[in-house]
Order: sequence, then C-alpha cells, then structure tokens
Amino acid sequence: MVADLALPRIMRVGCGAAAELGDVVKELGLSRPLVVTDAFLVGNGAARRLTETLTASGLRPRLFADTVPDPTTDSLAAGLKALHEHEADSVIGFGGGSPMDSAKALALLGVQGGRMRDYKAPRVNHGPALPVIAVPTTAGSGSEATRFTVITDSETDEKMLCPGPAFLPIAAVVDVELTMSMPPRLTADTGIDALTHAVEAYVSRKANPFSDGLALTAIATIGRYLRRAYANGADTEAREAMMLAATQAGIAFSNSSVALVHGMSRPIGAHFHVAHGLSNAMLFPTVTAFSVHAAPARYADCARALGAATATDPDATAADKLVDALRTLCLDLHVPTPRAYGIPRDAWTRLTPLMATQALASGSPANNPAVPTAPEIEELYTRIYA
Repeated sequence: MVADLALPRIMRVGCGAAAELGDVVKELGLSRPLVVTDAFLVGNGAARRLTETLTASGLRPRLFADTVPDPTTDSLAAGLKALHEHEADSVIGFGGGSPMDSAKALALLGVQGGRMRDYKAPRVNHGPALPVIAVPTTAGSGSEATRFTVITDSETDEKMLCPGPAFLPIAAVVDVELTMSMPPRLTADTGIDALTHAVEAYVSRKANPFSDGLALTAIATIGRYLRRAYANGADTEAREAMMLAATQAGIAFSNSSVALVHGMSRPIGAHFHVAHGLSNAMLFPTVTAFSVHAAPARYADCARALGAATATDPDATAADKLVDALRTLCLDLHVPTPRAYGIPRDAWTRLTPLMATQALASGSPANNPAVPTAPEIEELYTRIYA
C-alpha cells in the first residue's frame, strides 16, 4: 500500500513558540496576514498580543474576530469581506477548531470563490488557496496539521466535511502557553477529541505505518496526562504533553482518516449546537463497543497504549477493556449524555433519521472497521441519548 502523506511545511513546537510567529510568516515571504480568531481571545488580550508580535516583525496584519462556534456558511461572509478589503496574502488561524476551520475556508474561498458546499466531500480540494498559518489555543482539534475543514451549511444545517491539501496549513506554531487558561470542561472535551482522533486513525481502513506510530504515541500520552490536565489546569507538564499529543493525533488522522464517531458527531453539532469534542465524547464508548468485533487486534493495541490492558491480555479481552476504559474516562470527566445536556427527546428522535443520512454522506463511516447501515446508526443514536 502506498500512503498519501502530507504535513505542514514548517512546524514550531514548544513553550514560547508563538513569539516566533512573525519570523515564520516572513520566512514564507508573506506580509499581509488576516488573523482569524474569536471574541474570547480578543477579550483576554491574546489576539492583541499576537498581532503586536506580527507588527513588531514588520508585518501588516488585520484582525478578524467574528468567527462563531461551529462556523457556518453565513458566518464566513464577513470574514471574506475583511480578507478582500485587506488584500491579504495569507490567513492566520488563531484559536480552537472553529477559528481554524474558518481560516481554512476563507483561504480557499478568497481565491476560488463559489459556495462552501461546492467543496464538500467527496470532492478533494487541491487549491489554489491562500497560505494558512495555524496557531492553536486548545489541545484537541489537531487542525493545525490536518487537510480538512468543517463548515455548517446555514440553509440545510448540514455539517460539511471539506477535505484536501488546499486546507492543510503551510505552517503550524504550537505553543503550550496558549492553552493554560482552558477551563476544565474545554480541557476534557478537547482531550477526548484528540483521543478519538488517535484511536480512529489507528483503526481506520485507511491506516498506515506512518499514522500508526503517531496515533499510538498520542493515545499513550493522553492516557497518562488528560486526567491530570483536567484536574489541575496549572499543571504545565500535563498541558504540554496534551498539546503535543493533540498535534500528533491530528497528523495521524490527517494521513489516515477518522471514522464512525466523527461521522455521527458532526450532525449532533449541526442540529443541536453541541461542541465538536463533546459530541465525540458522547458517542465514543458506544460506537467503539459497536466496532471492536471487526478489528479486535487494532483496538487491543489502542487499549494497551492507553494503559487499559496488558501485553498478556488476549486481543478480544483487551479490546473490551478499551470500551470499559472509555466509559470510565467519560464518567471521570463528567461527559453528559444528550439528555443530560438538555436536548429534548422528541427533537432527538425526529432528527435521528436525518442525522444518520448525513453521517453516512460524510464518508467517514465507510472508514470504520465495522461499516454501519443507516438503521444501525439510528440505533446507536437512540442508545447514546440517555
């Protein structure tokens, strides 16, 4: 098998890396970046500090801070206007998954135009697009190193997966200092998101030796440090380990794929406005239980890396222990069910068939070890509700 691999051209990883952002942009021969971020990072001063770093390097940045959680096609309009007004030659995604997804989408639309739905899967987008420099502030999405963006169609509420090298950042600046203020709920949700990326990359039908090594390393790190980061946000060692693991997991799934958890997660986010990491967490144990029989050896490797099973456990036993470990992790990190989150049962039941159809249409379930039918996905949605 020939693996199709792609990574950012430049990666600066480590405490204090954000101070080198201006140098990275200049090395790439760029000078007029649009910084795409959100109101929270403006409010806490992080966006101002970042733009000051760029200005001090002789660059001419413009700030766009009107991104929204789970960005929509409507929310991109103002960003596209700012991009053109600034005559931007690059886009800096600064924040969690939503600013990053917005930045990637704007970089493509700014050059090619059209509607975002024109670029959704199964289309693979090769460009052209403006260069994207990614600066993550959460340890979860891994978007700084992936060739995907996810945008919700405002007309249909479909959360569209848009893949291709056009969305891969040309550079990533990964600085743990930017994650230190993450609250416990966000720490938990993004951490489980990273774990989902790593496990799905490893068990995916598109897995390969390159992605395997990164996935198992990320799983082991998350198993050791996620609870610590959740319990004590000031634990720098745990924060730094989680930041690196999230990037490794992002590289892993970008060069393999995600699978059924992500396919089912996106419609939950689109219809009920549940944060992506949290919707993954709601699904993760149950979907894994559905899938383990189809690849017990692969899931067993994940269990051993996580610390949930030993080398002497038979694969089937180890795979079952992974399911138990994920359930315990979600309990320890207080992951709510959809019902506990406040989603009405009648709305959940009414939208379940549509969510199953949208999950299958994304293509991600086809990468799962056990490829589900639409009725099986509906049953999984019913099972996780309460």
